[in-house]
Amino acid sequence: STFFFNRSGGILSLDPTTGSLYTLISLQSKTKTQRPVMKNCERIANLALAGLSLAPLVVRVNPNLNVILTACLTVYVGCFRSVKDTPPTETMSKEHAMRFPLVGSAMLLSLFLLFKFLSKDLVNAVLTAYFFVLGIVALSATLLPAIRRFLPDPWNDNLIVWRFPYFRSLEVEFTKSQVIAGIPGTFFCAWYAWKKHWLANNILGLSFCIQGIEMLSLGSFKTGAILLVGLFFYDIFWVFFTPVMVSVAKSFDAPIKLLFPTGDALRPYSMLGLGDIVIPGIFVALALRFDVSRRSKPQYFTSAFVGYTAGVVLTIVVMNWFQAAQPALLYIVPAVIGFLGSHCFWNGDIKPLMAFDESKTTEEVSNKTHEE
Repeated sequence: STFFFNRSGGILSLDPTTGSLYTLISLQSKTKTQRPVMKNCERIANLALAGLSLAPLVVRVNPNLNVILTACLTVYVGCFRSVKDTPPTETMSKEHAMRFPLVGSAMLLSLFLLFKFLSKDLVNAVLTAYFFVLGIVALSATLLPAIRRFLPDPWNDNLIVWRFPYFRSLEVEFTKSQVIAGIPGTFFCAWYAWKKHWLANNILGLSFCIQGIEMLSLGSFKTGAILLVGLFFYDIFWVFFTPVMVSVAKSFDAPIKLLFPTGDALRPYSMLGLGDIVIPGIFVALALRFDVSRRSKPQYFTSAFVGYTAGVVLTIVVMNWFQAAQPALLYIVPAVIGFLGSHCFWNGDIKPLMAFDESKTTEEVSNKTHEE
């Protein structure tokens, strides 16, 4: 997705597969006793993720272990960041979920044809310029909550309005804290554009993942199931039955995948696509917000998260066994849905799980606001 700042310090998300623009901000409310625990867990996970990302610079880290831990920590961080004080202004509809694999397939095939008939260097130069701007916004939005804690309130709250020369009707609103957050974002994007270093690639990729999980709302588990099942078959088809997915992943020189150094000159990096983190991640995040809405312990989040972890581990095991690229969603989707569904069935909570709908929650909050 493509991200832009909105007035509240959040971001707008443009879904490239549908062309739909969502204003995606905060989600379900939470209790006062849960917030400190969530914040502490999130800080620990953030530190662990940062340490794991930097570790290969100084020591050799097993790439398989690195893939598993990085993917799981990223999902964990994104899920906890998705729990906020206000409901989402937009949620994904069932129609969008059903169209997602079809439009995604068209985009994947288009990229494959671009790399086949145009200069690879030309295509990647255009993509680098695009992701330079996109990366600044995404990384700035990821760093903003941490930076805001150390800045005075006026820097965080007072909006600065900048109007475009000769187009006075066009304006951009931002705060000083957003400008400060943009400084490291610009540095890492420039580093990536100049050197294409794997660490710069991963920093941008992780920010895209965290922002995607934090901001995108499936709305309901029905919509989430439709999306996951559709992409389950999408992943299988494009990996097992065509060379398109693997070819694009290897040719696409942009932070759409995470790179993990292997120490092998013939195969210097293991790769994990961002979609294998974001797509299951937004489903796991929905499970966490479902727990929060019930004022209960994060039991169903735990089930979904354990399912995701099991799916990633199984992907790595099968990949090493067959020494071939694997469609990660083939293993992750059944694991996430299976673990969560089994736990809900055991507790007799299938009906409330399927009835949960954040879009209805949004309408209820809006009605209450009007009544007040």
